[in-house]
Amino acid sequence: MNIGTVNLIDINREMRNSYLDYAMSVIVSRALPDARDGLKPVHRRILYAMHDMGIRANTPHRKSARIVGEVLGKYHPHGDSSVYNAMVRMAQEFSMRYMLVDGQGNFGSIDGDNAAAMRYTEARMSRISTELLYDIDRDTVNFESNFDDSLDEPSVLPARIPNLLLNGSSGIAVGMSTDIPPHNLRELAQAIVYLIDNQEHLDDISVEDLMQFVKGPDFPTGALIVGQEGIRNAYATGKGRVIMRAVAEIEENGRGERSRIIITEIPYQVNKATLIERMAELVNRGVIDAIADLRDSSDRNGISIVVDLKRTAQPKKVLNQLYKHTALQSTFSIQMLALVNRQPRLLSLKRALQIFIDHRVEVIERRTKFELDKAQKRQHILAGLLKAIDQLDKVIATIRQSPDVDTARTQLITLFELTEEQSNAILDMQLRRLAALEQQKLEDEHREVTAHIEYLQSLLTDHTRILAIIREETLEVADKYGDDRRSRIVPGNGELNDEDLIEDQDVLISITQRGYVKRTPTAAYRIQNRGGKGLIGMNTRTDDELDHLFAARNLDTILFFTNQGRAYSVKAYEIPESDRTAKGTSLMNVLLLAPEERVTAALAVRDFGDTEY
Repeated sequence: MNIGTVNLIDINREMRNSYLDYAMSVIVSRALPDARDGLKPVHRRILYAMHDMGIRANTPHRKSARIVGEVLGKYHPHGDSSVYNAMVRMAQEFSMRYMLVDGQGNFGSIDGDNAAAMRYTEARMSRISTELLYDIDRDTVNFESNFDDSLDEPSVLPARIPNLLLNGSSGIAVGMSTDIPPHNLRELAQAIVYLIDNQEHLDDISVEDLMQFVKGPDFPTGALIVGQEGIRNAYATGKGRVIMRAVAEIEENGRGERSRIIITEIPYQVNKATLIERMAELVNRGVIDAIADLRDSSDRNGISIVVDLKRTAQPKKVLNQLYKHTALQSTFSIQMLALVNRQPRLLSLKRALQIFIDHRVEVIERRTKFELDKAQKRQHILAGLLKAIDQLDKVIATIRQSPDVDTARTQLITLFELTEEQSNAILDMQLRRLAALEQQKLEDEHREVTAHIEYLQSLLTDHTRILAIIREETLEVADKYGDDRRSRIVPGNGELNDEDLIEDQDVLISITQRGYVKRTPTAAYRIQNRGGKGLIGMNTRTDDELDHLFAARNLDTILFFTNQGRAYSVKAYEIPESDRTAKGTSLMNVLLLAPEERVTAALAVRDFGDTEY
């Protein structure tokens, strides 16, 4: 670099290159998870820092501020809030299907409350997060320099669990985003075992084959998943939409008593407090008029939102209205985007699981080589010790005659054809190892180490044996940490018809001679007692009289027959509602009648299922 020299550059090219560098930095180093361990850099650094500090699942909790400071100072040169917020989310049971951090203190709530300041909370690794770092000290993964080249940090974790799909991930990068839902560990383990057992026919495995095991996402908050089409699309292409619906129970009381709706599970990532505010707003605006009271009865045992209904309300209709107008029914847009070889890739279910298997193959191969190297070094030392014991008197004499350690080492190497490592081991050997029993132990250890070396060497030459180890470890982890599915999958397409939102109440349909029609709830009329005054009925014109009057229900189909031999069908609720004194609406606004066409008869039909014609 020539200091003081002014270089002319093209501003367009410089902006383009700088923005691309920035974009790739955000994509690779911040926003997207690695497909192998399912972690973004900040989460990986938090877990590795806790592992390095010795804050394990079986040790006491430590102050969150201490952990955040360690991560900031050593690995993550960003704001402390970004580190703490990431750690808080890893400790929230409503955010993570399998929590990676065991928190103590206030770590926020499903109502959107923030966690307490990091000086008040404490944390440690959870039991399952230790599986992400299992064997990290056996040269199983690559390490890279931290931000100031003073320390090394892992570029990926060994990960004995398929964390990308297990806990999912969400992030917004530059020009792309990821939204991967969480899944059930037992289901993922079964799918991985199926893939391992069918590696020879990998190309023939379809989405349906894997969906025998992985039924769909499994959210930490439970709730229902409506339909399987969106799940199938997501697993086949990496993109799809899943409809989540709250779990609600209807408590119907006796006649004349109020019913209630009790909501016990809400969709994933829905803020409960905001949800209740939205429900109250709909009641106040009159969008839903059948709710008498609304309260949050949630406690440490779970969610309980109680909706008390008015006496005349139909609970199922009110529940469908809540599904339509609130977040009780929400959509999760799946975008399974993750880093593969440091490049963003959209992954299908099979590809995501296969990347995990390939990663585990590499980890076990590297672990085997590490153990083999360690065993061969030990075998080499044992061979030297056994050689020395065979000529023990000469070895002792050589050492006693040597003026210093360096001379003794040189003499041992020359006279007994030993290496420097072997001669050092002999010089370091304690006198008690010369006893006959200790000699036998050395011979037994040598035999065991030799057999272990043969096993490790055979492992490296046989890919199927490595796959068998992955199969065994996956089943072991699933047995240890697996649990039952929380989110139930129910049939349907998630769409609510207009009929689902209409109260099926009794009504009276009236048609006049001049062609006016109206629908009036029967509740608008009352029984007249002896000596009563009665009610004022329809105010018709002097030259208009009532022609047809019949009872129906809102969801009935009304058939209108005309003088021209035509029949029209309209749902009763589609006829405009009017009070008992109103004239009504012209039939021309309800039916497509010809100029001289008039209705001669009308019939309410409840169901066409049993009709002959």
